[in-house]
Amino acid sequence: MKSWNNKNQDQHQESTSIKTRTPLSKRRLKTIPALIVMGILFVGNLFWFVLWIIALNSNENGGDEIVATVDGDSITRQEWMVTMETLYGKDTLHSLVNDAVMEKAAKKYNIMVTDAEIDLEIALMSSNEHTDSYLKILEEQQIRQKVRSQLILEKVITKDILIEDSVIANVYEENKHLYNTPTTYRTSLITVNSIDEAKNVLNELKNGSEFSVLARERSIDTLSASLGGNIGYITVSQTNIDPEIKNAVQYLNKNEYSDPISLSNGKYGLVYVTEVNEGKSFTYEDVKEHIRTELAMEQLPINASTEMFWKEFNATSYFMK
Repeated sequence: MKSWNNKNQDQHQESTSIKTRTPLSKRRLKTIPALIVMGILFVGNLFWFVLWIIALNSNENGGDEIVATVDGDSITRQEWMVTMETLYGKDTLHSLVNDAVMEKAAKKYNIMVTDAEIDLEIALMSSNEHTDSYLKILEEQQIRQKVRSQLILEKVITKDILIEDSVIANVYEENKHLYNTPTTYRTSLITVNSIDEAKNVLNELKNGSEFSVLARERSIDTLSASLGGNIGYITVSQTNIDPEIKNAVQYLNKNEYSDPISLSNGKYGLVYVTEVNEGKSFTYEDVKEHIRTELAMEQLPINASTEMFWKEFNATSYFMK
């Protein structure tokens, strides 16, 4: 059992060049590397799902079915499947095993992760413009599952580290501003070259077309178009978002889209809000466990990962053969 007090807190901050590398005001950014992986795995999951559907169809149609041709040369369904498994199968399966391992760990060590804890982590991440670039490629359930697994991991590896309540209280008082999250709007965008094109898109939306489909077909912003127009969570105080987009979203409710707006780059756009998370001031009780875990994690001599628990729970994978 370890203990933490003000004196050794200072010593620890001076002596560690890896774990304490950032001030508390930036500690929520610890989720960025995890979110990069989460984003990759989410995209992989999509391809893995497609691969599964293809596999089912292959049982009926055969793996030699031609799915594409190039100058007369054929690409078979089997070749397509093998390539997709090679590119995305390992990461996707690895993610599924990690999630299952953490659920086993939660049961064994009697670890509880509440919806409120997951909501807090997501609120802190979604209100941070540096993290948001990864959140935008994830669906809500994917985010919640990955956050849950990460919280289980952190709780398991820090369960024997004692952080005094007085230290947690002091950290909270000194950093209250971190726990006042602004309203965030999960937003999608269609960008076109002219006002006439924007009006045409608006008419199609009014006639029942889906925003995500039109974004993929019409938007000239290739990155957001590939995500169905999704540009992630934004706030009205964010500095890296076009002012016209920020102005538009604050007048929209969930599942509402705007009239055409003139963007600062000379293009035109329509924005669509798929989720509104009202700003919140989290109390000490709301964030006490979050802070405790953050401080405890800084005492660990090594970077922890879910893979550390694979052997304990007899986890194996096709790609380990």
